[in-house]
Amino acid sequence: MTEADIQDSHRQRTAFVYIRQSSPAQVANNTESTRRQYALAGRAQRLGWAPERIEVIDEDLGVSADTFEQRDGFQRLASEVALGHCGLVLGLEVSRLARNSTDWHRLLEVCAVTDTVIADSDGLYNPCDYNDRLLLGIKGTLSEAELHLLKSRLLEGKRAKAARGELRCPLPIGYVWGRGDGEVLFDPDEEIVASVQLVFGRFAALGSMRRVWVWFREEGLDFPVRVRPGQAVRWLPPSYSSIVGILKNPVYAGAYVYGKSRRERYVDANGQLRTRTRMLPRSQWQVFLPNHHVGYVDWETYEANQARIAANGSVTRVGPESGGRPVREGIALLQGLAECGRCGCRLRTWYQKKTAPVYWCRGSSADDGPGAVCMRIGARMVDRAVAETVLEVVREGGAQAALEAVERIGEQREAILAQRRLAVERAEYEALCAERAYRAVDPENRRVARGLERDWELRLANLERERTELALQESSEPDPLSPQRRAALCALGEDLPRAWEAATTTARDRKELLRTVVRKVVLDAPRKERQAQVRVVWQGGLQSELTVDRPHNRPPLICTDEETADLLRRLAVHYPDAIIAGILNSQGRKTARGLRFTRQRVGALRQTRKIPCYRPPAGQPDGAVYNLRQAADELGVSASMLHRMVNNGSLAGEQVTRGAPWRIRLTAAVRGLFVDQAPAGYVAMHVATSRLRVPRATVMDWIQRGRLKAVVLRRGRGSGWRIRIPDNQMNLFDEEQDADRGTSDG
Repeated sequence: MTEADIQDSHRQRTAFVYIRQSSPAQVANNTESTRRQYALAGRAQRLGWAPERIEVIDEDLGVSADTFEQRDGFQRLASEVALGHCGLVLGLEVSRLARNSTDWHRLLEVCAVTDTVIADSDGLYNPCDYNDRLLLGIKGTLSEAELHLLKSRLLEGKRAKAARGELRCPLPIGYVWGRGDGEVLFDPDEEIVASVQLVFGRFAALGSMRRVWVWFREEGLDFPVRVRPGQAVRWLPPSYSSIVGILKNPVYAGAYVYGKSRRERYVDANGQLRTRTRMLPRSQWQVFLPNHHVGYVDWETYEANQARIAANGSVTRVGPESGGRPVREGIALLQGLAECGRCGCRLRTWYQKKTAPVYWCRGSSADDGPGAVCMRIGARMVDRAVAETVLEVVREGGAQAALEAVERIGEQREAILAQRRLAVERAEYEALCAERAYRAVDPENRRVARGLERDWELRLANLERERTELALQESSEPDPLSPQRRAALCALGEDLPRAWEAATTTARDRKELLRTVVRKVVLDAPRKERQAQVRVVWQGGLQSELTVDRPHNRPPLICTDEETADLLRRLAVHYPDAIIAGILNSQGRKTARGLRFTRQRVGALRQTRKIPCYRPPAGQPDGAVYNLRQAADELGVSASMLHRMVNNGSLAGEQVTRGAPWRIRLTAAVRGLFVDQAPAGYVAMHVATSRLRVPRATVMDWIQRGRLKAVVLRRGRGSGWRIRIPDNQMNLFDEEQDADRGTSDG
């Protein structure tokens, strides 16, 4: 196609210049290509298009052309072509418009239908002509193949370099790249290294990621964060995700990994093509090189940490070597350690009261039917027997354990002090840098000087805060153990039962002590037996067998009072469980255990009393009862208007019981009360009170007695009551006097 083949019908439509670069880096660096694309507007003028009929589409700068999604500019171009508004499409080359054959051929089809010319740096093309269309199709195929070859070469190069451990991927906080190929070193900042080491140290002591995070928060220690690679490190209160990222990242164990995730395309519920990232298991990682660099922990410690994290997240099933779940604040001593001797499931803990925990298992409920319990036993006697056995076993090493505990506390305090001192050094350096910047600025340039002065003041305030925290930490440090205190501590260690029962010893402390020597406790409590068999598995693999007597007395059956149950029967006919719970709570009623009603508790009470649940009727006949919201929807008014009418007595309402929602019976008379347009002769409420010279309450009373005809206007600015005033107003007052006289005579 030549320039002579361009018709006036083409020039009467708009010429669109499509501009695109594949990435933000190309937009920033390949400026000559962008300049050439903008210059295509001049070519459109040379082809005969007026400047006002030339439009540039550059929304897709920095967006790849391998897909139609997320390319707003290309979608707008395709829409303009399909609507017949476009006479010419200009692009530097085919690859600027599309990098996949689907989008490219779809555009060619639409251009052929609307007689739109396509132009690039090589020439002009008419999609209606077979030869031009064939040439454009070949160009699109070559453009897609070119992108595939470029990606393949780049990805294979990255994989080959990653297989040698030399591909420089972004490193987590605490590591930096060295000068050698694949050299990974500790961060030169001592404070960053100490923070990461502190995370692993506290996890070894606490055994829970959440407890490590809470410990950092309680101690007020900041944590290094680098939002993006290459940015400066910021010190902020640690987030839970940052603690999890450190403990789960294999890089901290000296391993080089590549390809831990995979990007996948999928179609969402709206039919849109989306992209998501899927994390892969370790067996599917593309590159895994252990012992690649020095780690904060060795690989065995990392594996043990992952096993402990996995055990913390497990619910019921446990493996033969799995440890207990993290300790909680409850008094149940074997929480997370007890297993069922029949099915091997981890026992759950249920508190009948705050001081009456129960261990139970429902592992075989699928065989015995829904609601069946595999085993259930009270925790008090089992906990007491296990605690006595543990104290007897560890009695000899109690003194040494007490001294080691004090040493660990001292090490923990030293770690906190070291972190505080490094934070003070960082704050001093930042204040010094801010001072240098302030003194280096020209004093006459007050705009810059004021900003640098504020920054200096903030750094000095931060320095003072860090020094204060360090001084408080140093002042709270205990004195070294004297011989007298050491002897007292050894005596306390030898008398472990007294320390175990001390008021200052919390349930969490007892559980932590138990887990240091016990791996798990297996319980077998047959229902008809008076004794339970307890097997204690120690950390070294040895086992101890115990027999515990079960309590014989059965607790009295607790039932909800009959009055509440009868009220529930009446309410269940009209309301769902959530609304019934609100009604019962508004009346101050409690469950059998003195708790507030919830939707679940109302449902459980219904099932116990065999009360059917609420089922809304399929259809509503005339005169049916609606709740306030349903009645408002039926009548086309607001619920607040109906609520006001019910409160002032102008509309009849029903309540099943005190505190229950209002219900309205929609008869033909009630429906006829609400109109979209007031009849002739009906006036607003304020006009009626003015003409009748009576208060609003009197008018409403006459309406309720039927002495005045009235309607309610549904919509409009003046919605509300409309009253018809009779011609002879004195009859109203005569009737009122007769009613008063009749009342006095009676």
